[in-house]
Amino acid sequence: MHGGRRPFFSVICCTYQRQALIGRAIASVIAQTETDWELIVVDDGSSDGTWQTVQSYAADHPSIRSMRHSNRGVSRSRNAGLLASTGLFVTFIDSDDEYRQDHLAVRRQVLLENPEVTFLHSNADVIGDPYVPDKDDPATKIHLDDCVIGGTFVIRRDVLMDLGGFDVVDYADDALLYERASAAGIVIAKLDHPSYVYYRTTPDSMCNSHGS
Repeated sequence: MHGGRRPFFSVICCTYQRQALIGRAIASVIAQTETDWELIVVDDGSSDGTWQTVQSYAADHPSIRSMRHSNRGVSRSRNAGLLASTGLFVTFIDSDDEYRQDHLAVRRQVLLENPEVTFLHSNADVIGDPYVPDKDDPATKIHLDDCVIGGTFVIRRDVLMDLGGFDVVDYADDALLYERASAAGIVIAKLDHPSYVYYRTTPDSMCNSHGS
């Protein structure tokens, strides 16, 4: 919490071996027109200088917190960030992606105007190959417009905690969370505002490393 005040957003960024890219993600959060956020960076055992880069940003920005552990995978890292978060809503940014400047501001406005919505997601501005492996049949590719994109999720923290966080799986933990939330009757809304920039140009990204 910031001086005992709860931020509206907790932005969770999980990272692994992203020294050359994570600065872009962090800078895009710092540049948000919406300022009521905390950023929690979870380093999943990087050895390439990622941690040092994160620390350089955190030293200048009190709203940035960081933690690291041995390599446990993205699901466990997201859950660690969730447990460390203090915001009313939890959202995400992959360490090789970025936000447009109005990303958080638009989402806050939608959530305040629609208090019944506790789970918001959206499409994304995809840079690179828009096709990813189907979670149910990795040999088949599907367009990201037909997927839910975890980086765009904005979920009330208490709702996500009640759902038990993310399933610990190698792939599609975001889709599984969406399915569980839907089955539980959580009020979910999709926003047509692709201000999340999803880079599909990193060879070892999670999606690129499955089925291709």
